[in-house]
Amino acid sequence: MELILDSSNIEQIKDLNELLHVSGVTTNPTIITKSGRSFEDVVNDLIAVLDEEQMLFIQAVSTDVAGIVEEAKYIASLRKKNMYVKIPVTHEGLKAIKECKKLGIGVLATAIYTADQAFLAAMNGADYLAPYVNRMDNYGDGVENVKDLITMLKVNNMNAKVVAASFKNTRQVHELIKAGIQAVTIPCDVAYNMIDHPGTAIAVDEFSENWKKAYGKTTLR
Repeated sequence: MELILDSSNIEQIKDLNELLHVSGVTTNPTIITKSGRSFEDVVNDLIAVLDEEQMLFIQAVSTDVAGIVEEAKYIASLRKKNMYVKIPVTHEGLKAIKECKKLGIGVLATAIYTADQAFLAAMNGADYLAPYVNRMDNYGDGVENVKDLITMLKVNNMNAKVVAASFKNTRQVHELIKAGIQAVTIPCDVAYNMIDHPGTAIAVDEFSENWKKAYGKTTLR
């Protein structure tokens, strides 16, 4: 499974990249604007942080086919490899996905609210499919819909990977990993919540205290 961070917070990305096996980073227009920095600065920093084997996903902002494709070409030119353009599954977006695949541009289909939308984007050539798990809960059961998508792709021998997005808690991530999800893109706070548990810190403190009482030091040698 691929663990992808959904963020533009460079310091947190650096920290988690050291802690975990991170496959890449996704962003979107909202994430970048909330950073308070220019698009160019954010992207340049992300490219500097990631190695060439890690993926970077940048979303097109234009909403018409021609504009999306032009922006996709620009995004694809930012790195030599592992660069993907995110395209929402609107009517124009679905057309643009087909055009981008003709050009050999890696595509992540985004803003997905149903398994059917995702499956059709996969048929158009999308490499990755990003269902919005938590937002889908407003219209039904987001986790179950993504499980349906995993099954739909498998039984139809489709190569697209599901990279579930829009998580608000670790339970959602847990359930989809258990279901065999190919990838997840999670906010940094959710990643930290998956790592940290108060019981772990308590156990380590107990080990250290017992060792110190017995041997008068807190190191092995």
